Amino acid sequence: MKIVYCTPSIYIAGGVERVLALKANYFAERFGYDITIILTDGAGKQPYYPLSDKVKVINLDIGFEELWTCSFIKKVFVYLRKQRLFKRKLRTELMRLCPDITVSMLRREINFITDIKDGSRKIGELHVNKANYRNFNESDSNMFKRLFARFWMASLVSKLKRLDRFVVLTDEDLKEWHGLDNVASIPDPLSFTPSGRSNLTRKRVIAVGRYCHEKGFDLLLKAWSKVEKECTDWELAIFGMGEREPYERLTDELGIDRSRCRLNGSTRDIEREYTDSALFVLSSRFEGFGMVLVEAMACGLPAVAFDGACGPRSIISHGEDGLLVPAENTDKLADAMVQLMKSPERIKQMADKAVVKSQQYDIDIIAGKWRALFEDVYNKK
Repeated sequence: MKIVYCTPSIYIAGGVERVLALKANYFAERFGYDITIILTDGAGKQPYYPLSDKVKVINLDIGFEELWTCSFIKKVFVYLRKQRLFKRKLRTELMRLCPDITVSMLRREINFITDIKDGSRKIGELHVNKANYRNFNESDSNMFKRLFARFWMASLVSKLKRLDRFVVLTDEDLKEWHGLDNVASIPDPLSFTPSGRSNLTRKRVIAVGRYCHEKGFDLLLKAWSKVEKECTDWELAIFGMGEREPYERLTDELGIDRSRCRLNGSTRDIEREYTDSALFVLSSRFEGFGMVLVEAMACGLPAVAFDGACGPRSIISHGEDGLLVPAENTDKLADAMVQLMKSPERIKQMADKAVVKSQQYDIDIIAGKWRALFEDVYNKK
């Protein structure tokens, strides 16, 4: 089977890039699929996550990244010009490749992908929940923003209806896409198989993600400012990409002990950091899924997470392998962390169940679901 993925770039250390590399490698190596990834940006840059020699990469070199530096007026004209170029180049490549299936990661190509008559089945793959896709908030007090959000979503749904299949990450999010009868849910696969698990002896809480509003590290720090006073022998370590300075300032403003609260950059050996901790916390305001949560559980860590973030409630069984607390409630987050930190036996019990839960996301299982979906779509040609 010949499959083409369309995504902007693969040189960034992002979750979508990581999952795409994982699946592409597996499909090419284990299933023998002919896999090609078509990019629009990052020409000349190496993939952040290694790709199999069997996976082909084509860069159309459209350069949408130029939009980041344009004024609003100029951005409109530059975007329209680049989008026309993208459509023409992508059509040329798909007509040349003649794939069986073309997968859009729901970026700019979703606007025209179903208009390209290359004979392939078209699948859309979304890695964020509906409520936070494009971050349009219909509760915004600005009437024009609300109207634009509704118009944009209606336009998107009309395009999604034309896909042969539209894949989201959770059953919870699947129910939000009203009016679509082509939706399926397949979670992301566990990105690595741990070589071991935490012995839970080091009293360290770990959090992983980008330093950005979405991941809620500001909320975590507010909660930690209370936790550190009750659990004086515990420490917190955060790992991730992004600008740490605002969080370092907040740490000082909250009077947090810097010797027990480390704001680290990203690491290529996150497994070692998980297994050197005893508790994982997910403070995200929203998530498409929460792969770091599954990774931590696979390494033997129970988790505490905000229940408002789509994803965690699909993974955590409250009270069994972790705890869920009300969205953005820093007092409840602090209480849940302290509750577990003061009960090492409960942590051990939850840790065992967390490892079992993580096995549901093994790459063999998730890849099998994708294979069944591909074959179902293909056989309807």
